[in-house]
Amino acid sequence: MSLKDKVMIVTGAGTGIGRTCAMEAARRGAKVAAVDVNADSAEQTAKDVRSMGAECIAVVTDISLEKDTAEMARIVHDHYKRIDILVNNAGLWGALSRKPFHEMSVEEWDKVMGVNLRGVFLATKGVFPYMRDQRYGKIINISSSTAFFGAPFLLHYVTSKAGILGLTRSVAREVGEYGICVNAVAPGFTLTEGSLSNTGRERAELLAAQTILKRVANPEDIVGTILFLASPDSDFMTGQTLVVDGGMSLR
Repeated sequence: MSLKDKVMIVTGAGTGIGRTCAMEAARRGAKVAAVDVNADSAEQTAKDVRSMGAECIAVVTDISLEKDTAEMARIVHDHYKRIDILVNNAGLWGALSRKPFHEMSVEEWDKVMGVNLRGVFLATKGVFPYMRDQRYGKIINISSSTAFFGAPFLLHYVTSKAGILGLTRSVAREVGEYGICVNAVAPGFTLTEGSLSNTGRERAELLAAQTILKRVANPEDIVGTILFLASPDSDFMTGQTLVVDGGMSLR
């Protein structure tokens, strides 16, 4: 129960890694806020967490909008009276089309940046006053191992995930004096509905062959690292990025 009574916000908690993170955090004693732009998905995760006997509220939020992220933080703080952990997991991925960068429209670029990068900035900005006042907090940003090897035909996605690395380091330096740790996790290809929708099973098998462990990740493979960074076991780690991709990229 390493997260007992800690209040954790998970964005993108309706599906995939976010949903698994919310469920596993609850099993370790956390009080969870399942945040998603899709109301039904957020409520389903919250319902499933509560069915385990844990506490969870659903909060519908478009993280690309500052008014939404500020309201999200207020709702969670009003309900639980504190915010200990933010997992910035929400992002656009599964529905993205692969194409050469010179064929991408500005609208596509801005939409991906608005969610994947601005969303992390806004959610972090939203929870910061509460973490600062309690002089404690854990912020875990979900990047991608594609930021290290530059996957082609996904420039908007890869650039947004690379931006998270710089954001993580800079914010960590600004908030350390308040007892807030900011770290990132860079997953490799992970078997979720969104990933299979974007990549397809055949390509997923090719990616598995490129890893040292000869398989791709399940959400549980990623969540263990997220929860380590959320726990007191990582209280002296900040500004770091942990790559969890089965050894596809070595750093």
